[in-house]
Amino acid sequence: MTTATILQRVWNYCNTLRDDGVSYGDYLEQLTYLLFLKMADEYSKPPYNRKINIPKNLNWESFKNKSGAELEAHYIKILNELGKEKGMIGEIFFKAQNKIQDPAKLYKLINLIDGENWVVLGADVKGDIYEGLLEKNAEDTKSGAGQYFTPRVLIKAMVECIRPEPKKTIADPACGTGGFFLRAYDFIADKKNYDLDKEDKDFLKFKTVTGWEIVANTARLCLMNLYLHGIGDLNSEPPIERADSLLTAPSEKFDYVLTNPPFGKKSSITISNEDGTQSKETLTYERHDFWTTTSNKQLNFVQHVRSMLKADGKAAVVVPDNVLFEGGAGETVRRRLLETTDLHTILRLPTGIFYAQGVKANVIFFDNKPASKNPWTKEVWIYDLRTNIHFTLKTQQMKFEDLKDFIDCYNPKNRFKRKETDRFKKFTYEEIAARDKTNLDIFWLKDESLGDMDNLPDPDVLALEIVENLEAGLESFKEIIESLNGKK
Repeated sequence: MTTATILQRVWNYCNTLRDDGVSYGDYLEQLTYLLFLKMADEYSKPPYNRKINIPKNLNWESFKNKSGAELEAHYIKILNELGKEKGMIGEIFFKAQNKIQDPAKLYKLINLIDGENWVVLGADVKGDIYEGLLEKNAEDTKSGAGQYFTPRVLIKAMVECIRPEPKKTIADPACGTGGFFLRAYDFIADKKNYDLDKEDKDFLKFKTVTGWEIVANTARLCLMNLYLHGIGDLNSEPPIERADSLLTAPSEKFDYVLTNPPFGKKSSITISNEDGTQSKETLTYERHDFWTTTSNKQLNFVQHVRSMLKADGKAAVVVPDNVLFEGGAGETVRRRLLETTDLHTILRLPTGIFYAQGVKANVIFFDNKPASKNPWTKEVWIYDLRTNIHFTLKTQQMKFEDLKDFIDCYNPKNRFKRKETDRFKKFTYEEIAARDKTNLDIFWLKDESLGDMDNLPDPDVLALEIVENLEAGLESFKEIIESLNGKK
């Protein structure tokens, strides 16, 4: 059966459950628990005969001959008990809950999964099915799942530029559902890029990736996504830590950091007051390794990423526009980044590519360097993929081909041999340092839609851009109000 057929079957069943009020996210979670149990069961049998640390009374076989209330009670027991286990199993089932209220529907879902032999499917097939489900989940904008989903074509382009090597470590301090790890894994495993020996493959499977994810349900989906793609196994230590990665300075350094930290400028914690009301308090991270203390989450992530890198480590980070132009702490972070690292490339991203709307973002690429008296950044190359370029999530999605020219201009195999084009320009350190607040939000192309009334974009693209601008403005106003009220 093809990936598309299995994906369709699994997804069609979700539509049945939605009538009972089960959201995409909840469905995906239940599917994760059941798929994990079914695959563990397959691995415990010939020809694999692996030792699986799941008690017999809680394994896949224990579902057999149960239905109705008995099946529901048994499923709840499995979720509770396995959540107390150690390692990957305990992480997958951490605080797991049954969201399928109708035992007959649960019975049908178990049979649907039982009907396939999942282990036999290649890692790419299993992975593609799960990635397909994650993308569909992200499209459900009301649930907010889109904020954990970076467009896969953008991730692929970032990895193609960084070109991660075997036997090197890769980290993501806000890993969401694991998109950067999977693409980096695919790049290293691709025979066109490297010829891996057994030691390389072992390192790739168990030691290459390390991630942090603050939201428990998202961390669970990430672990399952990695597992289905062949990263880690049932009995290995989970490569993902369920934690706020900004809280402490990194205990280890990495060769690469690839990340798209959550959008939303302020870091905050919710405080429950004595009278039962709740308020938000601004969260600042007092870190000795940071250049400046700020409640701006984006600037904290940029500082944190730099802290995570080995002396010669490389980073590619998705950041919103405000990181490039904001004064105060923003200026401090930009100056120090230009001085202590080689901030060599900025990709100005088009609007209409993220599920979180109202976002104008960029990718910054920088290489860490040892301490030096002189600034390490000599010139910053900026690629403008935004001016006069229009995408929408529904009718005109960004494809990998749309990023090909940027990758060619970046020249991954030797980025020191680059040529300027209409969309790709270089600016010297001196030019940038002389700009007000060391502003890196630089553009030079004329916006044709402002002057050419005959060639306006499609109405749906125009409408979406208006909505995105309004939403971005609204977010800024909300932050001002919350600051004035002293709640954030």
